[in-house]
Amino acid sequence: MHPTAAQSISIKRNIIKKMCNEHVISGTIFYGDEPRLIEGYLCVKDGIITEVGTDSAVDATLDGLVTPCFINAHTHIGDSIIKDPPLSDLDSLVRPPNGLKHRVLGESLAFDLKDAMHRTLNDMIRTGTCAFCDFREGGIEGASMLADALTTPTYATGGLKGLIMGRPQHPERPGKDEFDALVEVCNGIGMSGVNDVPFEVLQIASRVARRAGKLFAIHGGEKDISDISKSIELEPDFIVHMTHASEAHIKQLVDADIPAVVCPRSNFVTRVGSPARPPIARMLEMGVTVAAGTDNVMLNSANMFSEMEFLSKVYGLEDRQVFNICTLNGARVLGLAEQLGSIQEGKQAKIMVLDKRSSNLSNSHNMLASFVRRGRPDDIKTIIN
Repeated sequence: MHPTAAQSISIKRNIIKKMCNEHVISGTIFYGDEPRLIEGYLCVKDGIITEVGTDSAVDATLDGLVTPCFINAHTHIGDSIIKDPPLSDLDSLVRPPNGLKHRVLGESLAFDLKDAMHRTLNDMIRTGTCAFCDFREGGIEGASMLADALTTPTYATGGLKGLIMGRPQHPERPGKDEFDALVEVCNGIGMSGVNDVPFEVLQIASRVARRAGKLFAIHGGEKDISDISKSIELEPDFIVHMTHASEAHIKQLVDADIPAVVCPRSNFVTRVGSPARPPIARMLEMGVTVAAGTDNVMLNSANMFSEMEFLSKVYGLEDRQVFNICTLNGARVLGLAEQLGSIQEGKQAKIMVLDKRSSNLSNSHNMLASFVRRGRPDDIKTIIN
């Protein structure tokens, strides 16, 4: 299902396409990997950041608060078909094969699933996400739906990059050569967890992904600690959730150099999270690369502003930590950090320009803190993507 003409116009109105011309943007810039705030300008040519400087007396096309776009490191957008489920426990909502999500996916028409996914892709663009990583259910057919959606001109020209982590139609009993077929279509294989799928199947999935030079990732530690050590044993490229990780588990992650992708809003909805779970601050202190994802669309919107505010106010993390979790760390986890995640010369210009004088952001004395704690999509003036 392609976006309607009205939807396409709405998206295009807020995006400067990559063209063979140059844009100069001035204002307060979140510059570099740390980042540091500078007053100055940046130049964008052919979609690349070519220059950043501190001269504020420039003839700029745009001005405002200039930040990198978000990296949403874990989504399930297939379940965009349902957005108002009853609030219940984790197993009832999402555990395969009989959780609400899987029942709805099995009962829905492909046409309706595609339309719902398109709407979520539109929402991600409008709310400042430039890249996401989706654990896609439904085997080859499910992965192909999302792959086809991402080739729609609206998203291709809008610059939204989607990494698709496929899984078999029936993960506990995959078909012959199904993993090999998946890595032909997908960026990698993303599995549920060692309590849901036989361990030998997960070992096969890991081997196939590595042989193909693709990513392998898995959910772990979401409900309890019972699957964490086995998940780490598989040596995935990253583990999603780690909600119940102990000090010993965090050390295992550090020793194995495995990043964690946390989904704190989702964990609260499914009743497995708390202000101390996942132990994000401790993971950061011990050297784990931590990124964030919005998880199932049926539970939360794919709006990373909301995830950022939640990380700040519920977990009490430093503003710079939260900023990096939602931008550069996501790019690092997904292998995209050379191109995305921060504002630096030579990187792709995936940039938001926010209105510093909006009713929400005006009177700010610390723009990093204001962006992290109270930034909203309606503060966005323009997205360069």
